[in-house]
Amino acid sequence: MGELTLELGAVLLLALGLKGLAKIRTARAANGLAALALLLAVAGLLLQQGFDGWPWMLLGLGVGGGLGALLAFKVAMTAMPETVALFNGCGGLSSLLVAIGAAQLPTPLDLLGQVSVLASVLVGAITFSGSLVAMGKLQEWLGTPGWTQKPQRHAINITLAVASLVCCGLVLKGMAVALIPLTVLSLLLGVGLTLPVGGADMPVVISLLNSYSGVAAAAAGFVVGSELLIVAGAMVGAAGLILTQVMCTAMNRSLTSVLFGGAMGAAPAAGADGAKDEGYKNVTSCSAEECALTLEAAERVVFVPGYGLAVAQAQHSLKELAKLLEQQGIAVSYAIHPVAGRMPGHMNVLLAEADVPYDQLIEMDTINPEFPRTDVVIVLGANDVVNPRAKSDPGSPLYGMPVLEVDQARSVFVVKRSLGSGYAGIRNDLFELPQTSMVFGDAKQVLQTLLQELRALGVGKVPAGAGAGR
Repeated sequence: MGELTLELGAVLLLALGLKGLAKIRTARAANGLAALALLLAVAGLLLQQGFDGWPWMLLGLGVGGGLGALLAFKVAMTAMPETVALFNGCGGLSSLLVAIGAAQLPTPLDLLGQVSVLASVLVGAITFSGSLVAMGKLQEWLGTPGWTQKPQRHAINITLAVASLVCCGLVLKGMAVALIPLTVLSLLLGVGLTLPVGGADMPVVISLLNSYSGVAAAAAGFVVGSELLIVAGAMVGAAGLILTQVMCTAMNRSLTSVLFGGAMGAAPAAGADGAKDEGYKNVTSCSAEECALTLEAAERVVFVPGYGLAVAQAQHSLKELAKLLEQQGIAVSYAIHPVAGRMPGHMNVLLAEADVPYDQLIEMDTINPEFPRTDVVIVLGANDVVNPRAKSDPGSPLYGMPVLEVDQARSVFVVKRSLGSGYAGIRNDLFELPQTSMVFGDAKQVLQTLLQELRALGVGKVPAGAGAGR
């Protein structure tokens, strides 16, 4: 009875934790609830097993918890997407191993148990290998080979999928040894499905793999009779699928085009938009001092964070700059695009690390109507998500993708190391607009220079309440 109470409590806490993750303000506490739920689940399992295998369980808990804590402290914010991809892969591998272990038990499984084992092996293996490929591509250890952009890859993947289903049928007919080729084929299928995907589509793939890991966990829950795994897996699978659709909508991409189409963000082919473009001809650049003078006279400033901000580890400098502007009575907010960075919510996590107030993080649909009334926009390492070409050029791979309409603001400063293109591999028309100035340099160094210049101008030293009438 005690173990049942613990497991039900774990299910409830996990459901509350997952619900809390839907909002930035409650996400940190929600993670704590989910961790407590898993601790209760382990305690319930110890009670259920009569503590016979407790040394192994505690060893696994210690090793896994220790590695998790180490990663939490050591992983840089720029490596967070790769870490999430690795976690998805670990979830898939766990479900795969649980299913294979259950299949080796002397007690024969009923039809539901057999189907659950097959689903867990198939989806778990695809999740594991696909996540490793995604991590490798994000780390730039793996590229997008040319042959993966040819139609023949579809034939290879279809062959692997059909062969996997044949192995499933053989297992159901009593040939348990077919689990071995099923595992190998599923691992290869995960590689075949993920390797062709370009860098720009990686946020969608990470979200989809997260959904796969939930499906594999739910199937493993049926295998071992764990209500917690079934509920958690189903919720993660559904949430991941919904998020995947949201990401596809934000990029104006269908899921089928991501998985089976060309690799958005791969090297552009000859004659493609990114290859035929000549160099920029009407770019205006300015110094941090000129940017500071414009900021000092502004009433409303919007920051647009991108992956370059994470690379420079400049979120704390950005928070300090925003605080200085607020002391001057200047309204400050942050425009968040759904696919900014390399994974869903990457910029939210980055800014939360610097204790940026949650109510200053404004989603794209809310902030876009405000840009015409914005004095200054500072783009920090973002590229494709602010490219006006997505609205004006039907031949662009970005066409139709909703973007942050920063081109509607009075003044735009783009902080970048160079005029290099983003993941889509095309030029950014924003750079040549008359109201845009490029501030070249590392984001952290530029922000720190802006802080020095603004302080030299006396910004932030006005008497309390002096900015009320701005």
